[in-house]
Amino acid sequence: MFTWLSQLSRSSKRFIMIVCDAGLVLFCTWAAFAIRMGEWVPVQFQSMWWILIVMPLVSIPIFASCMLYRSVIRYLGPRFSISLLQGVTISAIAMALVAFVTQATLFPRTVPLIFWMLTIMLVGGSRLLVRWYFRQSLQSQSVPVLIYGGGDAGARLVSAIVNSGEYMPMGIIDDDPELWGDNIRGVKVYSPDRLDQLLELGTRDIFLALPSVSRSRRLEIIDRLRDYEVRVSTIPNLEELVAGSARYDEIRPILIEDLLGREPVKPDAELLGGCTRAKSVLVTGAGGSIGSELCRQIIRLGPIRLVLVDQSEIALYEIENELRSVVKKHSIEIDIVALLGDVCDSAYMGKIIGLFEIQTIYHAAAYKHVPIVEQNLVQGVRNNILGTWSVASAAIENRVTSFVLISTDKAVRPTNVMGATKRLAELILQGLAKKQSTTCFCMVRFGNVLDSSGSVVPLFREQIQAGGPVTVTHSSVIRYFMTIPEAAQLVIQAGSLARGGDVFVLDMGEPVKIIDLARSMIRLAGRSERTNDNPDGDIEIEITGLRPGEKLYEELLIGQNTVGTSHKQILRANEDDLPWDVIESLIQELTASCEDMECDLIRRRMESFVDGYNPAMDIVDRLWLRREQIEGGETLSFHRSRIESEIRERTHRPDAGESAS
Repeated sequence: MFTWLSQLSRSSKRFIMIVCDAGLVLFCTWAAFAIRMGEWVPVQFQSMWWILIVMPLVSIPIFASCMLYRSVIRYLGPRFSISLLQGVTISAIAMALVAFVTQATLFPRTVPLIFWMLTIMLVGGSRLLVRWYFRQSLQSQSVPVLIYGGGDAGARLVSAIVNSGEYMPMGIIDDDPELWGDNIRGVKVYSPDRLDQLLELGTRDIFLALPSVSRSRRLEIIDRLRDYEVRVSTIPNLEELVAGSARYDEIRPILIEDLLGREPVKPDAELLGGCTRAKSVLVTGAGGSIGSELCRQIIRLGPIRLVLVDQSEIALYEIENELRSVVKKHSIEIDIVALLGDVCDSAYMGKIIGLFEIQTIYHAAAYKHVPIVEQNLVQGVRNNILGTWSVASAAIENRVTSFVLISTDKAVRPTNVMGATKRLAELILQGLAKKQSTTCFCMVRFGNVLDSSGSVVPLFREQIQAGGPVTVTHSSVIRYFMTIPEAAQLVIQAGSLARGGDVFVLDMGEPVKIIDLARSMIRLAGRSERTNDNPDGDIEIEITGLRPGEKLYEELLIGQNTVGTSHKQILRANEDDLPWDVIESLIQELTASCEDMECDLIRRRMESFVDGYNPAMDIVDRLWLRREQIEGGETLSFHRSRIESEIRERTHRPDAGESAS
């Protein structure tokens, strides 16, 4: 029956409600007289039979004007109660007025009151009964779930998912003993110790309704749920709910940052605005993961202009549209300029910087995918090293105040081309910082960012949804992780701390073992890992082997000499650099080698200048070499001085060109 009703048009459903209400009002009118007089056929009806016809004709328009027929029965809420009370009250008053106007002497004064009570019970009760039957009919199709969190968010989530019909809450779990045994919106609250019993009811889904708890507390709860084969989802965090960018009923998978357990540090407003407020800002690589997030945060910090530069047309188009929507929505006064361009084109970059009077540059443009850059050495060097040199030179020529390079932990004792190119980019800026004082150069070095392009997190998520296998390169691989917004926020703040030539490293918290991350994601998706001990598991983890240039672990420091800054998550590293004449000679060599596609020569030059770069070495050999250097007393400065002497000697030979080739 209810399936048939649900398929009717809205106007047909409204007509059925009107007919039913008319019949109920007629019945309530007769019943009010019968109850008052104690007779099945009150004597008043001999002269007042017409009131049975008048009351439905009067009440239905009143109900309609009170929006009683605009409520959807399956979603009835407090607003319906107000409309019902208004409509029935006015209808009862109308009955009394009709009696007064017609001077009906046999009309008992208590009849309108009895009519009021009966009509509220029957008209309101009929709708609640239909809603109850409708929900009961959907229960067999609904997914049973448990809700963790009995606060305001939990109560709102119960209402939202019950109304949707897609889920059926079987219980609420909460840590507060005072709530145990209570009912929230008709759903009983249980202790976490009762979880085993509740799961026997058949549910395999748990929704976390904990938008305001700390990340460490959330991690404790998630760790507790990992022992069960349940799929854990969550509602948006408090910031999203307050900002209105998300709703309580938006159920989403557990965010990977919840597995890190590290609390985000509140940003320093003064540091955030130091390089951006009332300034003209340029972001290269603006369409990338970090570049686009930098843009999102910068537009809220009060710049007068934001210039976006990227080689990818589609990436530039998407970030420009997104930023313009935000600017329009929040009435932000800012000039946004989106430009297609190659950072290696120094003339073009110089004109852009000069034309738009750029004061701050965030240089995020880089090729960063390790295996791709490993196979495309020349383009990696051209974009990551020579591109940085190009933009930095243009910045000095146009008297840019601040220049921030987005670097990586892979620049520390790299085993791959990408890391070596980023370290050489750092060395160039360190050299420029000493050579001039017009532009303040600094570098910000950090590890992996969650959900960025090429990150393991979206890859694992796709593999789990496809049923596996989940591919991990090595069982011992560990990585540092940070969210994209947090990384971008710290980059902006680090720029304000720069004094010139600074290498900043970000506190990434504790490293995460990638295979443990994969296992956690499998469990939290409600799946089990297929192993020799569990051959009937859902998803297998496949070890594929380290890719070319990939390390088992990443480091943030070349040496151990760091000092703190005014921000607890930003450290300043004191690291060796190269004299400018050596750097200048290296840039000329790399430029010529890229034009001639001399890959072997490029690789040898990087091995000579980048401390610890030896791509042919196995990771175990590298660790032993590092230990021998330290124990043997060979310092980094001595090692570097030998390289500098060799380069100067080669540079001043008459046959230097032939020798270099």
